[in-house]
Amino acid sequence: MARIAYPSDLTDAQWRLIVKRIPPAKPGGRYRSVNMREVVNGILYLVRTGCSWRQLPHDFPPWGTVHWYYRCFRIGGTWQKIHDALRDKVRVSDGRKTSPSAAIVDSQSVKTTEKGGRMAMTRARRSTVASGILS
Repeated sequence: MARIAYPSDLTDAQWRLIVKRIPPAKPGGRYRSVNMREVVNGILYLVRTGCSWRQLPHDFPPWGTVHWYYRCFRIGGTWQKIHDALRDKVRVSDGRKTSPSAAIVDSQSVKTTEKGGRMAMTRARRSTVASGILS
């Protein structure tokens, strides 16, 4: 019996874009019995709704399974590969090269360790009102 679709579920076209980047089952282990599309749908549901892992609806695979795959994907770089592939597809569809040819860096987005000399190292002085009361 098919479940009712959630707004966060992948469409067939979206699934076709990412399915080849989902790691295959590990050789020599147990047969993978979980539907990987449902695992990804469970992760997307959690991200979209902000619910906790244990509050994942029972329509999806068990929350522990979904969490385990999420963690494996994060540690193994699967999410980064999916992100990169989708970004490249968007850039190509906009008529641009897959990697940018220029970048902009400004002082608001790049933090530096430079402190700015002796003035940055001195302690703040008390105001005259506060020093008069405390004297």
